[in-house]
Amino acid sequence: MAEIKSTLEMVMERAARMSAEVPEVNADQAAEEQGMKLAALFLNGKEDNLITLLNAQPSEDQVAIRNGMVKTLLRNVTLPRDNEISEVCQLSLNTIVELSGNGSEVTAICSELAQILEQYNQHKEQVREQLDGAIRNQLKQALHQQGQSVDDEMLNPAMHPQYQEEWSKVSADLNEQYSEAINQRKEAISMRISG
Repeated sequence: MAEIKSTLEMVMERAARMSAEVPEVNADQAAEEQGMKLAALFLNGKEDNLITLLNAQPSEDQVAIRNGMVKTLLRNVTLPRDNEISEVCQLSLNTIVELSGNGSEVTAICSELAQILEQYNQHKEQVREQLDGAIRNQLKQALHQQGQSVDDEMLNPAMHPQYQEEWSKVSADLNEQYSEAINQRKEAISMRISG
C-alpha cells in the first residue's frame, strides 16, 4: 500500500526544494547592496560624506560598494519636474564626480548631464510657448471669422480642449528624447566607474 504524505510533509519538501533553488548572494552583490543603502542614507541626509563611508569599508569590498553607491546616485539623476534641477539630482552628480576621484571623463559626462537637464527646461518652455501661440492664433482666427475681435490677453490657450492633447504628445516626445540622452550618459558613467 502506498504511503500517503501529510500536507505538512509536502509543504516541507517543497520549501526545501525552493530554498535549494535560491541562488546565494555572493560577496560582491552584498557589498554592492551595502553601497546602495549607504548612498540612499546619504541622499536622505542621514549620512554626511560618502567618500568617508567608502574609505571606512574593507578594501576588498570598496569597488563593489562604490558601484552600488553610483547605481543609487544615478537613479536620482532624472528629468526635472519643475523649472530647476532638483537638489538631489545635483547632489548626485557632484557625488558621482567625487566617487570617481574627480576623473576627467566622469566629470565631463556629469557636466554634460547637468547641461542636458538645463536644456530640457529651456526646450520645454520654448515648446510650450510655441503651442500657446499656435492655439492662440487658431482661436483668434475662429473668432475673427465670427466677426469678433479679441486681444491676446483675453485668450487662454490652455483652456482649449486641443491644448492638453497636443501638450501631452509634445511633452511625451520631449521626455523620451531627453531621457534617452540621459540614459546614454548614465551608462557611460557606470562603465567608467565600474571598469
